[in-house]
Amino acid sequence: MMSATCMLAEVASESSEPLFDRVKVTPAYQMITGVVEKQILSGKLSPGTLLPTEVELAEQFGVNRSTVREAIRQLEQEGLVERRSSKRLQVTMPGIYDAAPRAARSLMLQQVTFAELWQVAVVLEPEAARLAAQSATAADIEQLAANVDRLKAHHKNGGSMQEHAQIDIEFHATVARASGNRVLMLAREPINLLYRPSLTRLQAVLPQLERRNLDAHKRIFKAIAAGDAGQAQEWTRKHLIDFQRGYTLARIPMNTPIETHHLE
Repeated sequence: MMSATCMLAEVASESSEPLFDRVKVTPAYQMITGVVEKQILSGKLSPGTLLPTEVELAEQFGVNRSTVREAIRQLEQEGLVERRSSKRLQVTMPGIYDAAPRAARSLMLQQVTFAELWQVAVVLEPEAARLAAQSATAADIEQLAANVDRLKAHHKNGGSMQEHAQIDIEFHATVARASGNRVLMLAREPINLLYRPSLTRLQAVLPQLERRNLDAHKRIFKAIAAGDAGQAQEWTRKHLIDFQRGYTLARIPMNTPIETHHLE
């Protein structure tokens, strides 16, 4: 008669599924990166703090210098540390827009479409304008006025489509900064990076686009300068809807995925 132990061994051998998952070991450099990042995010290492040398870090963590260098490289890519004139590593505070290029590339890898971008922009941009009308400083108003003047001059003198796109993008970025909401600024920035090629593409087919953009920007600026949050929000919403209408007039499908050249 077969023993219980033998029966279990036979059942286990007949099963194609392993009983346990493989143990995943985190590379040492990632563990070091995580420790330093946690200290920075918690505030224990504030911006401007000098980190120990590579030799000292290797001794403290009990690893070799190549492992420390790999951890440092990852921290630099994350914008958490940088080398200053002293060549010593220093803790830094990532800017609002530092993560935007990576997020924009992620959107492309996910094969998102311009329709999806527009659906988010039509929510974020009007809200940015509403907040800007409530929070804009005198310096913000001055920058917006200068931007509108640049767009007027560009329209009058017949500048390039690329220059028009740049002025347009700067206008909306200035409105977002004037909102004072850093989360909103960060959320919209990847979309902002992908907006330029769509604008130049539309203008190549619809020359009237520049005039309509100028009119919309003038109205949005007027509302923000007057502190009229409702009008600033409404005119920005109309501006975004007009942009969508442009795709229909140009017979360009909005449901096509973003391509890699859109970040060039």
